[in-house]
Amino acid sequence: MTLTDQTLRRVLRREIAGTIGLLADEHDFHAMRRYRSFAFDDHTAYLHQVEALLRARDGQGSHTAVALFDPEEYADFCARAGLDPEAGASRSRYTAELAVTGPTVPYDGGPLADLVPALIDEAVRQATREYTSGLLARLGACATCGEDLGLAAFRRASDLVQRVLDTAPPGNRHLVCSVWGPGESLVSVLNADHGPDGPEPPDEAEALEFTSVLALGLATHSPGGLVLRAWTPGRRDQVYGWRLRGYGFEPLTAAEVFDAYCTDGDSGDLIPPEPDVDYGTPPGLGDDGPGPGHHH
Repeated sequence: MTLTDQTLRRVLRREIAGTIGLLADEHDFHAMRRYRSFAFDDHTAYLHQVEALLRARDGQGSHTAVALFDPEEYADFCARAGLDPEAGASRSRYTAELAVTGPTVPYDGGPLADLVPALIDEAVRQATREYTSGLLARLGACATCGEDLGLAAFRRASDLVQRVLDTAPPGNRHLVCSVWGPGESLVSVLNADHGPDGPEPPDEAEALEFTSVLALGLATHSPGGLVLRAWTPGRRDQVYGWRLRGYGFEPLTAAEVFDAYCTDGDSGDLIPPEPDVDYGTPPGLGDDGPGPGHHH
């Protein structure tokens, strides 16, 4: 059987990977309505149309990634590139740029409502990585030894995270790192699950963001802490943590961890402790690295 040109093109179309720029936020949607060429006037209807398009492409075997479309960044992009923001081709150019530089999440056939939170999380992770990387890069070199301070802090943070995971109880591990800087407070989460064949490596992007936040806290001697929660079916959850001190960690007491978990961060009100949770002191990390007196 000889394939026609039309059939061949249809086959090729299925193999083209595409990216859709999504106006997930209603405020951003209304900002785009200032362009006459933007055809939608109702955000809910717009989301339904996007989901229908994604499902149709998925049904045809096409791979589609979803990115967050930011109207302000779009206007800046058009101004820099000398493009008419009213033109649909300009929106396509911007979306193509997002596919390369921005956070994207592959569409997997599920509801759009499930994909949006994952996309927003990824956008926050990327923004945090860029923010912390920029600050670490600006630290420069150590006046004493010439070592890159940001890179040294990142290596130190990577080592500490690995020690925490190596000494953690078996099962699923959930780590939260908080750093309170002068301009902004940062919180990062790292999940290290336990699969049927043993511990699974954490998500690379998640681990990079988490390590960068910890590195910034170490390098700037900012107040902060790290809390770990480990759980496995049939056993009580284990919760413990450390505060950032100098160039390393200082263990929190069981009472300090209990207070942190059972106090509302916004109101300061007490929260009833969870059942089947043990608040304890962390195991030793066997840390032979530089301590608080290190010149970094």
